[in-house]
Amino acid sequence: MRLLSMLTAAALTLGAGVVSAEVRIQGAGATFPAPLYGRWVAEYNKMKPETKIDYQSIGSGGGIKAFTEKTVQFGASDAPMSKKELAAAGGAEGVIQVPATAGAVVPAYNLPGVDAEMKFTGELIADIYLGKINKWNDPKIAAINPGVNLPNLAITPVYRTDGSGTTFVFTSYLATQSDEYKTSVGMGKQVRWPVGQGGPGNEGVAAITHDTAGALGYIELNYADANKIKYGTVKNKSGKFVKASAASVSAAGAGAADQLKGGQLTVDIWNQPGDEAYPIAAFTYLLVYKDMRNIKSSEQAQELVDFLWWATHDGQKTATEMGYAPLATPIQQKLELALKTLEFSGKPVMPAGSK
Repeated sequence: MRLLSMLTAAALTLGAGVVSAEVRIQGAGATFPAPLYGRWVAEYNKMKPETKIDYQSIGSGGGIKAFTEKTVQFGASDAPMSKKELAAAGGAEGVIQVPATAGAVVPAYNLPGVDAEMKFTGELIADIYLGKINKWNDPKIAAINPGVNLPNLAITPVYRTDGSGTTFVFTSYLATQSDEYKTSVGMGKQVRWPVGQGGPGNEGVAAITHDTAGALGYIELNYADANKIKYGTVKNKSGKFVKASAASVSAAGAGAADQLKGGQLTVDIWNQPGDEAYPIAAFTYLLVYKDMRNIKSSEQAQELVDFLWWATHDGQKTATEMGYAPLATPIQQKLELALKTLEFSGKPVMPAGSK
């Protein structure tokens, strides 16, 4: 009996060691949601210290590249993977893209001596990035900002130099506002800007905008708030000037669930109708392989699925606190179905939170 007890204790100890063995997960991609993902990783690690998640904020283009090359366990992108990118990853049927949260790209500016909150239209922003409007006291800016003492100061448009989902969202929105912009610059994760100064990541654009008098840059809302950079309201499709917030981004995403199907849960939510909708809004996505062929062990696969489930459910509370828009229940229901299709070595990997 004593020997049996010793063997039982040893088995329990060994089992506990297996359960608590450290599991490492690497993700990389979009800078747009990076502040939120950083909080998610920290909070999740407190609950599960044995799970070490590292997220590298390298831009959507870099995230898709790392995901395709299978150097990370999950990717992140503000721009949905293109047909060409999906083909390079083995085909759309083998990739799951699910929304993680929604956020806003804001026109952030450095305008010394001006305390008033600036107003912008999409056409106006397009003209600035085309170099057609290059002074802050231009009549077109003054016309929608009556009573504001605008300085005779040169505008420095600031843009991303890396492959960026933030750029994809911003340029896609501008293409709905200006035909000239659409045909001359166009949409994409990386475009050739005719004027301005470039910087890498949301961090780089935020730093240049913060340090350059007269600068106008496009950055994710959280970066503007974190760096105490002013940003203006933008005229939406319904003709209302709306400031970016979790509520106004949620309004832009209202009704999007009906357009989400299967494993490719991607949809555009910029320039949506509605008085309260912020016009430069977008979902940001998490990328995983359906068969998780880039995962080394069943333990790592389980931990990744559990983290993704937690992030898109309990983690949404943090999204609200940080100015991102939480996923609506109908959207969560669609991504639950997608996450439940994930497999490792031919076997389903069910999220712990769904049981």
